[in-house]
Amino acid sequence: MNQPTRLKPLFHPGKLLITPAALAVLRGNGVPVISIMLRHIAGDWGIVSGDDKAQNDLSIAAGLRLLSIYRLPDHTRILVITEWDRSNTTIERFDEVVVGSEARRTSKSGRGYPKWPAPDYVEGI
Repeated sequence: MNQPTRLKPLFHPGKLLITPAALAVLRGNGVPVISIMLRHIAGDWGIVSGDDKAQNDLSIAAGLRLLSIYRLPDHTRILVITEWDRSNTTIERFDEVVVGSEARRTSKSGRGYPKWPAPDYVEGI
């Protein structure tokens, strides 16, 4: 008899924050926010490099920031970051924060990294 796989959370993600753009692209791809969160807290870091995966594994015990990147069916990349103090986990489109991305070039503030939590983030989806 096959038992369903049970994911064990490796850390507490804190408060969930998600940008409107990330929420829209997840919904457009039919990907529930909870599925992204479950992968992240279970230690499935997605498409990050091998070095970043190893760093995340160490960061769980050391209490450092955790980073995951997931590719959606339309090839959009979703970035998930849990802060070092586990106060919050932020989900955003990769191109919202990466230097040289179109979203950053058109941002009014010119900042490469948003201030968290930004006022337009959706909380607790």
